[in-house]
Amino acid sequence: MANIKSAKKRILVSRKKADRNKSVKSSVKTAIKKVEAAIEANDKGAADEALKAAIGKISSAANKGVYHKNTAARKVSRLTLAVNKMA
Repeated sequence: MANIKSAKKRILVSRKKADRNKSVKSSVKTAIKKVEAAIEANDKGAADEALKAAIGKISSAANKGVYHKNTAARKVSRLTLAVNKMA
């Protein structure tokens, strides 16, 4: 364990940020799974709705710095492509 006060604070802050990031990543993964489930069920309407929600979650995660902007763009692109292939 750290002895210096600032080091102790850094440990606490980094744990808090890690927990926040974990929560955001988890919600993004859940949103992506909902889109993939709708695609698997061949339900175009549900896939479109789930895609809109997933894009919002992914964009939010990128703005918060949880995901790099290119990673977020790649995830959105792949999901959109998968939904568009259903037509």
